[in-house]
Amino acid sequence: MALFAFSLLILSACGRSNKQVTAGGSTALQPMVEQASIDYMKADSSKIIMVQGGGSGVGLAQIVAGSFQIGNSDIFAEEKPGIDATKITDHKVAVVGFTPIINKNTAVSNLTQQQLIDIFTGKITNWKEVGGQNLKITVVGRTQGSGTRVNFDKYALNSAVEVSGPTQDASGSVVQLVGQTPGAISYVAFSYMHKTGVKPVKIDGVAPNYTNVATNAWKIWSYEHMYTNKSNQNATEDKFIKYVTEDSKILTKLGYLRVSDMKVDRDAKGNIAKLTH
Repeated sequence: MALFAFSLLILSACGRSNKQVTAGGSTALQPMVEQASIDYMKADSSKIIMVQGGGSGVGLAQIVAGSFQIGNSDIFAEEKPGIDATKITDHKVAVVGFTPIINKNTAVSNLTQQQLIDIFTGKITNWKEVGGQNLKITVVGRTQGSGTRVNFDKYALNSAVEVSGPTQDASGSVVQLVGQTPGAISYVAFSYMHKTGVKPVKIDGVAPNYTNVATNAWKIWSYEHMYTNKSNQNATEDKFIKYVTEDSKILTKLGYLRVSDMKVDRDAKGNIAKLTH
C-alpha cells in the first residue's frame, strides 16, 4: 500500500507519460498483474506500473473514462451495461477458472449443480440437506461490480439470483471470511481455492482444475482481459500486456491457464466452439 501511495504521488507530480501505467480492476487477475509489474519494473526501472483492484466493473469503467491505462476484467466489455466496447481494445491474456469454496471443516466435497443453485438462492439452508453435518449455511456473495460474480452466476447458477447476505468485493476478503465462518460458502478464482481455512467443491463429480477447464468439462471459467483505451494507447501499455501474456511460467505458477492451451473458445454471449489447434 505504501508503494502504491508513493507511486500515486509520482503520477500526480509528474503527470501522465508513456513511462507510467495504472492497471486496475479484476481481483481475480490482480495476483498475476502484480507479480508481472514487479518483474517488469526490475527489468526496466524507468517504467512505473501501478496495480489496483476494485473489481472488473471498476476496471472497465475507468479504462473507458481514461483514468486507468489498462482495465483488468474477468468479463467481456460487452457483458457490462453502460460500457461502450467500441472505445476500448480487448487483450485476452489468460484463462481463469472459478470454483465454489467452503469452510474446510464442512463435511461436503461434492454438490450437484442443482444443489449449488438451491444453496445460493436460499432454498437449501443447512449442510445436512446435501449430506453434510447439521450446520447452517452462510452464503457469502460478491459485490455487483465483480466479474467473478458475473461468471459464477452465469455459468454455475444458470443466471439464478443469489440470496441476499454478506458480500465481499475482493477475493482475498472472501477467503478470509469463509475460512473464519463455520458453514460458509462462496466462490473465488482457482488461484485462491487452496488458501488456509477453505477448500474447493466438485460439481456433479467434476473437479475444479485446468484440465477440465480446457475442454469446458468445468464450465465456470472466463478469459482474463486487459483492456486499453483506443484514444490514448501507448507503447508501454502494449509492451507490458505482451510481457504478461508471454510470462507463461509465472502465469501457471499463480493459478491461470494460457489462452493457447484451451481446446474450446467462448464468446461474449457464452457460445462455445471447439478449436482445432
